[in-house]
Amino acid sequence: MKKNERATLLVVIATGISSVAVQLITIREFLAQFHGNEFVISLILFSWLILGGIGTLVAHLITPRYWQPSSSRLCWLSFILAALSAVQIFIIRELRDFFFIHGSSVGFYPTLAYIFLTIAPYCLLLGFILPYSLFVLRAETPDYSGTRIYITDNIGDITGGALFSFALVFLVTPFKGIFIAGLPLVIASFLLFSSTRKQRKYLKIIIGAAITLLVLVMGISFEPFSLAPSEGKLVYYHESRYGRIAVHQDNGQYTLFIGGVPVFSNQNQSIAEETIHYPLAQLDNPQSALLISGEGGIVKELKKHGLKTVDYVELDPDIISVQFKFGLIENIEGLNVINQDGRAFLADSEKIYDIIILNLPEPDTFQVNRFFTDQFFSLVKRRLAPDGVLSFSMEGYDNYLAEPQRQKLSSLYNTVKNHFKHVLLMPGLKIFFLCRDISIQTDIPARLAEKGIITQYISGYYYGNITKERISDLNDLMDPNTPKNSDDSPFLMRMMFSQWFAKFSTSPVGFIAALIVLTIIYLLRIKREEFVLFSTGSMTMGSEILVIFAFQIFYGYIYFKIGMIVTIFLAGLLPGALLGDRLRKKGKQILVLTDGLLITMMGILILALKMGGDRLPPFFFLVFGFMVSLACGFQFPVALHLGGGGNSAVTRSFSADLIGAACGTLITSLVLLPYFGLIWAAAGLIFLKLASLIVIGTHNEKYKQAGFSLL
Repeated sequence: MKKNERATLLVVIATGISSVAVQLITIREFLAQFHGNEFVISLILFSWLILGGIGTLVAHLITPRYWQPSSSRLCWLSFILAALSAVQIFIIRELRDFFFIHGSSVGFYPTLAYIFLTIAPYCLLLGFILPYSLFVLRAETPDYSGTRIYITDNIGDITGGALFSFALVFLVTPFKGIFIAGLPLVIASFLLFSSTRKQRKYLKIIIGAAITLLVLVMGISFEPFSLAPSEGKLVYYHESRYGRIAVHQDNGQYTLFIGGVPVFSNQNQSIAEETIHYPLAQLDNPQSALLISGEGGIVKELKKHGLKTVDYVELDPDIISVQFKFGLIENIEGLNVINQDGRAFLADSEKIYDIIILNLPEPDTFQVNRFFTDQFFSLVKRRLAPDGVLSFSMEGYDNYLAEPQRQKLSSLYNTVKNHFKHVLLMPGLKIFFLCRDISIQTDIPARLAEKGIITQYISGYYYGNITKERISDLNDLMDPNTPKNSDDSPFLMRMMFSQWFAKFSTSPVGFIAALIVLTIIYLLRIKREEFVLFSTGSMTMGSEILVIFAFQIFYGYIYFKIGMIVTIFLAGLLPGALLGDRLRKKGKQILVLTDGLLITMMGILILALKMGGDRLPPFFFLVFGFMVSLACGFQFPVALHLGGGGNSAVTRSFSADLIGAACGTLITSLVLLPYFGLIWAAAGLIFLKLASLIVIGTHNEKYKQAGFSLL
């Protein structure tokens, strides 16, 4: 291997390491900026892939016709890419409140536009560099293998994913992670320049490397400044593996933010009293309680009931330590803190409780929705005493219950009513659900007076705010025909998704229609082997989105596992590409075989979900992701060989794969999952691959001729 070739391949590997780590850090950053909305993941991946595909096409159009490839230019481009990674994160943080009102929700189209524009410079350059690296090598060796670049890039991608998943996510903040991931790229670029022996330009390249490193270091220095709130001050910040934890202080009030969402405050007496006393007032002598997540002041109110044991389940141990540090919860006698996912704890535990309280926000993400499904309520019922009570709350209303909110409440009512004989909705600042198998008392102040429990808010305001008429009117509004909410068909997420558009008087129809038209135009202009890559890219990223959302639904910690999932979907590409390169001359047969494998794998996933997705171990989804990416990697060198292997074939193949992946990401996340659920989303991806199988399986040997379009 020539010295220049070795140095160029090191740059390709380093680019892969840096880009995947930057992608994962960017995903986590946007999750923190947009309140943990999982649809943001899809919009990031879609934008990343589309922009990368555009960058690849630009490389084909201007190189070498207008811009001759050279090692020195690749070196400078790599320096710029490394510096942009830090600039990108800073821009994402700083411009969020500049373009949008602080603390407000943001519509679909502004969210997409913000993501697209803020990551565009980095992604366009990233998409440009990979084929440009090949052109640099082919300037010296004209027949240099495009598959080899693909394989080398995969090595870097896998390394970057592993670096993030097993080290960066545990040890460092985002800007420190950007620095660590970018350092190999700076070093590799410097070595590439050294291999050209242009000694007279060493000073310029040293200055370029120094400036790049300075930008990366400045990112670390500016990190606390970039997280400072617009109101109050930041008194605590920590990047947990499960989310960003921050505590803001304003006029003596401490507020805990998790993933950008305010979840705890030390001054919320009314909510604390309603959360605890509404359900506990139903029981004469409660002994044990399970609290899934918490709210400032609720443990203090629990103390008034003299419970022997209170099991407080919180997934992230860092959240617990922060709560105790800032006095957001009180360490009362009998309090047992359990650092485990609440749903997993219920599935594993054999303990029976007198009361179970869900203190969770609105189910507007898959992570939260999993605590409001038919499967979860079934778990709760098995862990409650015969006269036990389940309590949870939803957003309240003043005088008029809007139809979307009524449908959400009705779906929850119908879902939980399937497990409890009595379900009562209590109106107020929040709408509380009280669920049990025996009658429910509504005169809460009287019940508390009987037990000698003193309250501030309930004793003074309950009778004025909550009357029998209001309670009756609210419960009469429940629609028995509204679909139930389940893991594999999350009706509440469908409602949330529709409300997201309705709130801003927009619709996803126009965007989806435009995407379909552009996709059709693109498909009419590509060759058959490129269509195979397009459909494979769609299925691979569609499968990745399915696994990401499945993890949220069944396990609830995607912020932590996103790096692992992405890495697994990258890991299969390398052995697949190596095997595909060896067998590429078999062409059509290999594509048919791998298409069949992809369809079979998706069929296995459907059967597994049907049999009970919540009982599947995480390992199953990771093996599935590896096998899907293995088949995808297998197809690329075969399709590239059939396309002729030239510069045009390389860029067109890369673009087909990226654009297909972008389309699969968006269609799966915006259409299939919210409106049809996991199983039908998987079925939709099978139909797409069947089309590819038909196209490739029914074509004759003339297929090998270059220039033969899909039609």
